[in-house]
Formats: sequence, C-alpha cells, structure tokens
Amino acid sequence: MITIQNKIGTPKYKQIVNSIEDAITSGLLKKGDQLPSINKVKDAHSLSRDTVLTAFNELKNRGIIQSVVGKGYYVSSENISVNQKIFLLFDELNSFKEDLYNSFLENLGDNIQVDIYFHHFNEAIFNKLIYDNIGAYNYYVIMPANLRNTNSVIQNLPQDKVFILDQIHDDLKPYSAIYQNFEKAIFNNLTKVLPSIKEYQNLNLIFSEHKQPIGLLNGFIKFCEENSLNFNIINEINEEPLNKDDLFIIPDDKSLIKIIKKMKSQDLTIAKDIGIISYNETLLKEIVEGGITTISTDFNEMGQRLAEMILNKEQVKIENPNKIIIRNSIK
Repeated sequence: MITIQNKIGTPKYKQIVNSIEDAITSGLLKKGDQLPSINKVKDAHSLSRDTVLTAFNELKNRGIIQSVVGKGYYVSSENISVNQKIFLLFDELNSFKEDLYNSFLENLGDNIQVDIYFHHFNEAIFNKLIYDNIGAYNYYVIMPANLRNTNSVIQNLPQDKVFILDQIHDDLKPYSAIYQNFEKAIFNNLTKVLPSIKEYQNLNLIFSEHKQPIGLLNGFIKFCEENSLNFNIINEINEEPLNKDDLFIIPDDKSLIKIIKKMKSQDLTIAKDIGIISYNETLLKEIVEGGITTISTDFNEMGQRLAEMILNKEQVKIENPNKIIIRNSIK
C-alpha cells in the first residue's frame, strides 16, 4: 500500500501521504478501512516514528483519516481534493452571519473545507465543541460572543492557528482577530444623529446580558451621560404600552418585530411617534416600514478579510469598521 523511494526529491512523509491518497483513489482503501499502524509503517520502511506521524497528521487535518483511541487510524473521507480544513464556531446563525459565512467561503478558494458549528451562547457546548476537535483542523475561527474565560479551552489549540471573530476579550488578545469595537461604534454613530435623537424624550436600549456585548452597553451609557439624555436599559419587550416620543436602540431582530407590532397596535407612527435604530444591516431593513436606520459593520468585508488573513497566514488584529445608515425610522 505504501511505497517509499530514496533520492527522488520528495520528502518521505509526503510519499506516505501520496501512497494513501493513491490507495483511496484506486479503491484499495475505502471509507471505514483501517490503515497500517504507525509502528508497522515505520518498521516496514525503516522510517522514524515522527516521519510517519507527520504524514498521518496531515491526512488527519485534511479530514481524510481519523484516529480512534486504542484502535488506530481509519479512512474517514474519500475526498482527497481537500487541502485544508477550517473549524468555524459561530454563536448563532442569522441573516447577517449568513452573509459573513458566504463571503468567507467565496474568498477562500478551492479545496478548503469549512465545517460550521454553533454554541448558542452556552459555555458547556462551546467547550465541548473545541475539545472534541483539537487537532482535527488546520485553522480554528472562533466567535466567543459574550462568553467569559474562553481562553481556558482555546489555549489548548495552536495559537498561530486560531482566529477570533467579532468580539475579543482581554484574555484573547494574544490571538489574531477581526473584531468590532462595540463601545466606540455605538458612541460615534449615535453622535452623528444627535440632533435627531434630541427630538425624542427618552432613549431606550434593549439589552440582554446573555447575548449582547458589554461594549454596546458601556458605549450607550457614555453617550447618554455625556449628552445629558434621559435613558433606560430594557432587558426585553414586555406587555406595557409604548410611550410616545421614545426612541429605541434594538440589537436583535426579534425585539425589532415586537416593537413594530406594538407600535401598530397603538396606532403610533414610526419616526414621528416612535424612533427606531436597529443593529446589523439586512436587506429587509431597507424596506420594512419605509426603511429602518441601522448601525452595522460590513459582514461581507469581515468574511473577505478573514479569508485573506488565513490564506496569507497573517498574525494581526483588525478592527472591522462600523457605520450608521440613516433611513425613515428617526426624525
């Protein structure tokens, strides 16, 4: 199954890789078949254990083979065209994360496999997904969201193979990242529409500690205090009626829908009676209620830049820009 030749210019570990690929292509090896053990390959060809292990690890990282503790190595995929595998861990899937994901895939190029997982803001799921996939991928793209102390598990991965996405906490600063500065973004963008904001009596932020970045809250409070504005922090939309001349900052789309439904049930008019600034741009927000004002990063740009960082092996931290798109939902 494995052929090793001397003095042909191809490293011996690569000859092992090529031999196993040829065996899969010819049908000699199929998915589920067991490979010869490391020691058997080593002894048969007078190789070092490290040489054989390097070859097996390359195939493992590409998802072609997998190791089973106490049993050995098995063929897990017959698709030998995959050169690299990327572990992508999101908090949740929504329309703008889908834009990010699609942009990331489009800019990676061929022969790179991306496996996407979701932790749904659950620390136990987050930890298990990473622990279960240590050593199985070439690169790890991780969106920690607002989970804390995530480095306790991430540090088990090779530092130069990890890319942090969207939020970067203090204990994650050693890693490459493309992130949003939520505190600066909300402060600067609300400042751009301060005259419109002052047309309302109260400014309300819908904020869930479970899902929303703390920087969003800090930037909002700083903005309101520096401009002497009346403000409230609301955990979720309840059954109480809306107050006329209130303006809402809404980070999630579910709360946006609830506000619009309540507004219509009370015969209130968007912008004139109730102001709305939503977070994260989507196509629907261009047309809903004549257009919803949004504060948003460019998720397509984030996906493209992330792909470039991985392809070029860049070890950098990049702040993805934010902007406010003014539409008919504020005065």
